[in-house]
Amino acid sequence: MEVLTSSVTSIHIPNSVRRTQFNKRKFFSFQFNPTLSSSLSKIHEKTPSKSKLFATASSSPSSVSTESTEPAKPENEGEKFDWYAQWYPVMPVCDLDKRVPHAKKVMGLDLVVWWDRNESQWKVFDDSCPHRLAPMSEGRIDQWGRLQCVYHGWCFNGSGHCKFIPQVPPDGPQVYTSKKACVAVYPSTVHHDLVWFWPNTDPQYKDIILKKQPPFIPELDDPSFIKYTGCRDVPYGYEILIENLMDPAHVPYAHYGIMKTRPPKVKADREGGSPVELTVKKLDIDGFVGNQYQFGINKFIAPCISYADSSPVVDQGDDHAVAGTEKQPSMQQRAALIFFCIPVSPGNSRLIWVIPKNFGVWIAKVVPRFILHLGTNIVLDSDLYLLHLEERKIMDIGPANRPQACFVPTKADAFVVGFRRWLNKYAGGQVDWRGKYSGALPPTPPREQLLDRYWSHVVNCRSCNAAYKGLNALEATLQVASLAFIGIAAATKQNANTLVAMAVVCFAGSRWLAHFIYKNFHYHDYNHALR
Repeated sequence: MEVLTSSVTSIHIPNSVRRTQFNKRKFFSFQFNPTLSSSLSKIHEKTPSKSKLFATASSSPSSVSTESTEPAKPENEGEKFDWYAQWYPVMPVCDLDKRVPHAKKVMGLDLVVWWDRNESQWKVFDDSCPHRLAPMSEGRIDQWGRLQCVYHGWCFNGSGHCKFIPQVPPDGPQVYTSKKACVAVYPSTVHHDLVWFWPNTDPQYKDIILKKQPPFIPELDDPSFIKYTGCRDVPYGYEILIENLMDPAHVPYAHYGIMKTRPPKVKADREGGSPVELTVKKLDIDGFVGNQYQFGINKFIAPCISYADSSPVVDQGDDHAVAGTEKQPSMQQRAALIFFCIPVSPGNSRLIWVIPKNFGVWIAKVVPRFILHLGTNIVLDSDLYLLHLEERKIMDIGPANRPQACFVPTKADAFVVGFRRWLNKYAGGQVDWRGKYSGALPPTPPREQLLDRYWSHVVNCRSCNAAYKGLNALEATLQVASLAFIGIAAATKQNANTLVAMAVVCFAGSRWLAHFIYKNFHYHDYNHALR
C-alpha cells in the first residue's frame, strides 16, 4: 500500500503524454510545466479555450451543472474519433511468459500474444487458426520457434505465414503457401514496457509504427523513476473505469481506511471529504487537460490513458486559483498515477496501472511485487461491486437518459463531465464495437465470483502467480510436517510433548496460511457499512 498511499496523498488522476517523434498531434507535445497558462496556449492554438464551458459550476444551490446533452455525432465529421486508428496496450511485458502463447481480448477482438524468438519480438495475432478457427492461444511454440495450433498441428512464423501442415503429403500441392492459410497479424510494438497493438490487420498498416507511435510519457522513460506496474480485469465497462479513476472525490468514502488522503482544514464528517477544485482547461479530439488545484496536472489521453502528476500547479492567470496556496512543484520528489483503461467488451475492461516515483526507491528492492499488488487489489475490490451495479443502473435507464438522471452540481465532477463531453462530441457516445455485441451487459454473477482475484489478476501476474504457488506449497509442507511430528511422537515416545507442540504449531500455521491465500488470492469481501 506504500505505493498507493504515497502517490495518492495528493489525489488526482492521470493524463499526460509528450509527442512522439512521428506523432503530429500537438496535444501530445504538452509538457508538465508548472506555468500552466503559457503551456496551454500552445496546444491547438486554433481551438479557443473552453475552461468555462467544461468546468462544472460551483457547489452553491443556485448554480448547477448537468452532464452534456450534445449529440453523439460530432459537429465536424473530420473531427470524428476513430476507435480503430489508435494504439492499445495489451499487457505489461513483465507479466508475459515467453514460453507460451497468451489469450487476450481488446476492443472485442480475440488476440494471441506470443514471443517470436526468431525475430526476438512480441507478436500479436488474431486468435483463430485459419483451418477450423481453433484458438491459437491454446497452442504452443514449437522447437523451431513457430506458433503451433494444437488442434491439427499447423505452424506459423512471426509474419503469420503457414510454414507446415502435417496433413499435406510431401509430394502434394504446397497448400500452406496459400494466402488463405495465413493467420491475421496485428501491428505490435513494445513501448514503456507494455505490449501495444494496432487493431487493424490490413497490410497497409504493417508499418504504422513509422507514422504514429503510442503516446510517450516522460516519467516512464526516465531511469531516475522506479515504476510499480500491475494489471487486472474488472467486471465493468471502459467508461465506468475511466470515470472512476478521474474522480478523486470518491476516495475518502469508497476507500475509507485503505487510502491515505490529505486531511481537510475543516473536517465535516468522519471520512474527511471536502470540496475539490477541478477544471478542464482544454478539450479536443485527443482528450483533455485538467487542473486539480493545489495538487497537479491531470490529462485524459484518448482513448486509454488517465494521467495525474503530483506536482502542484502554478496558474497565476486563473481566477479560480486559491490565493496563497500555489507554490513551485518539488522537482526532488515527484510521483504520478498512470492508468491505462482498456475496452475489452461491454461490461468488461482491463486496468493497467503504472506508478512512477523518484523517491523511496528502496521499496522496490525490499518489498516483493506481489505484496504491493495485495494492497492495490484491496483498493480495487472496495468499489468494484458498486461500480458493477452502477453500470447496470445506467443501462436500465438508457445511456441517452444519463445526462438527465445524473446530477453533477460541483466542481469535483468536472473531469467526469469532461470525459462524457469528449465521448459524446468526438467518439460517438460509446465504444465502437463494430456490431460485435447486441449492447446488453452480461448477467451479474454471484458476489464471490464477481470479486474473484485469481482469474482477474493472479493467473495473469507472474509475481502473484509465483507467490500463490509458493504459499500453497508451504501450506502443504506444514500439513505434512504436522502429521510427521505426530507420527514421530507416537513411534518414539521421546520428547512427545515437544513434538506434539510442534505439530500443533505447524497445523495452526497451515490453517492460517490457507485463510491468507484465499483472502488475498481468491476472494476478499468488502462491507462499507462496517468500516
